[in-house]
Formats: sequence, C-alpha cells, structure tokens
Amino acid sequence: MSRFWSSIVHELTPYVPGEQPKITNLIKLNTNENPYGPSPKVLEALKAEAADTLRLYPDPNADRLKEAVAEYFGVIPAQVFVGNGSDEVLAHTFQALLNHSKPLLFPDISYSFYPVYCGLYGVVYETIPLTDTFEIRVDDYFLPNGGIIFSNPNAPTGQLLPLSAIEKLLRHTPESVVVVDEAYVDFGGKSAAPLVDKYPNLLVIQTLSKSRSLAGLRVGFAIGDVKLIEALERVKNSFNSYPLDRFAIAGAVAAFEDRAYFDQTCEAIIQTREKLSEDLQTLGFDVLPSAANFVFARHPKRDAAELSQQLRDVGIIVRHFRLPRIDQHLRITVGTDAECSSLVEQLGKILKPDS
Repeated sequence: MSRFWSSIVHELTPYVPGEQPKITNLIKLNTNENPYGPSPKVLEALKAEAADTLRLYPDPNADRLKEAVAEYFGVIPAQVFVGNGSDEVLAHTFQALLNHSKPLLFPDISYSFYPVYCGLYGVVYETIPLTDTFEIRVDDYFLPNGGIIFSNPNAPTGQLLPLSAIEKLLRHTPESVVVVDEAYVDFGGKSAAPLVDKYPNLLVIQTLSKSRSLAGLRVGFAIGDVKLIEALERVKNSFNSYPLDRFAIAGAVAAFEDRAYFDQTCEAIIQTREKLSEDLQTLGFDVLPSAANFVFARHPKRDAAELSQQLRDVGIIVRHFRLPRIDQHLRITVGTDAECSSLVEQLGKILKPDS
C-alpha cells in the first residue's frame, strides 16, 4: 500500500471482471460476450466515422443516440441518459440517486459491481437473500430503504422477475428509486421501460454490450422520469462532459436502426441456450431456468472449481465464482452452436467415469 493513497483507496475492494485471456484458439464462454459480430450496418457507420471530423469533439449530449433510444422505447429524449457502458451509467446512478441515509437494498447473489460502487461512494447497503431456488422475492424488499437495485434477468443466476412483480415493488416503494439493470433482458424477458411514465421512481438501465454485440465500444443508457435523468446529467457534466466518442455514438445509433439483425441474433442465442440447457441436464447438471445469454449450472457429483479447471485444460473457459451459496455453480456463456457442442462433448468425456 502506498502512503500517498487516500483513505478511501485503502478501503476499496475493486471489481474483478471475467478473464480476457491473451492466448488464441480458446472457446471463451466466461464473459457473456455475444458470439455473433455487430450488425453490418454498425461496421459501415464506424468506417464512415473514421474521417477528418475526428479532430473535433463529439456531441457532448449524444443527441442522435438519445433520439434513437427514445424512438425504440417510445419515450422522449429527455427521458434518456447515455454513458460509457452500463457500468458508467450505474456509477452515476449510485452517486446521484442511491446515496441516502437509509440502506440501499440488492440481492445477496447479484452483479458484484454493486457493493464496489457502495464502497466507492460511501453508500450504506443491505443484501437481501435470494430464495432457496435463487429467485428474487419482492416482498422481502418491503423494508425501510434508500433505494433498490437488481439485475433482471439476475446475474449470475439468469432467472427472470416478471414485470408484474416489478410493478408490485414499485407500487409498494413509491418514495424510493428502484433501478432495474437489464443487461440481459433481450434474451428472454420484457423490459420495464414501458413503466417509466407510470412510476417516476423507476430507472431502467441497459447496455449495448450483450444483445447488440458492442462490448468493445462501451455504450450504455438509462431510461426514466425526466427528473431522474436530470440528476444523472448533473453528475455526468460535473465529471466528464464528453462521455461518448464519435465512434460509439455512430455505432450505437446504427445498432438500434438494424432491428432485423438484432432480432435474428437474439433468437439464435435463445435457441442455442435451450439446446445447451437440455444437453447439460442430460449430463446430470442441475440448470437454472435462464432468460439471459448464459446458463447457471451445477453438477451434484463434481466440484465446480475442478470442472472449470478441467475444461480450461482442453481450451474451454467458463466462469466460476468462489462465493457463498454459488461456489458449486458454473456460469456458462451461450456461444455458437459449434462452441456449445464442443463444451458438451468435453464435459461428457470429463464426466464419463461417473456414468
């Protein structure tokens, strides 16, 4: 530790992202990246943006992108906030909307960035246990709180909370901001965005990293009441007045415009996910119902850490969390049909002595 560090740096436990290996010839199923590339229209837009205009600052408000998001979700641009990936949008949300004297509530098994942001911004929080079947029970959140945040579908479990349950929570907690983090919603769920006009305490956050194959561009956005968005803009403009560059804006706009490609790739991933779940169950795995582009599975007779290492030995990387309640589970990204078939084949060989 350095004597030049501030006190908060000493107390932080940084988020650890999924491994990005430097070697090739791997089947990479550990970070929930889309196995299909971006829309060809995105690539065309990026090429067009590689021009002399790069010497100029981008639009500080990213108005083109806000308009594209607003049109897609049926809201007005003033209800849209954009940032460098949903992680930056979340960071501003924690600072602008979730830092209160009462505790922020979120699931005990959820996106591990949430407690990191709480540490960074001094947010008091309380975790609410998922049920024994790893589901969110909204009645458990009917407690005094300074806000509520959860992923839907939940990460890393992949399970979906229906909109009726979200609406029940919103009705019961009108004085608290409820943040629904929808990084994976396009793979089997319905967005809560249509509820923002009815519930001024609802903020919906999404990313273009997963379903729109733009993890390398870093684009995220939030949809909510104008007053919630204004709070985010105030924080953003006190921190970085040019958050999105010209490539990010152009590529994101093109991604929203190509709905056919978006629908096609999402459906392909859903079909592969269902086949993968069935194949894993045939091998003896317990697989949670998933509405995401990954599955969460455990084998009752084999240690998850050992399985993860044995897969790595044959060039397949999956995610293993050494965390309470889920240390015997593997989170497996849905890849292409060929990648998932290779995974199942190798698991069959690894598990053969138990058959």
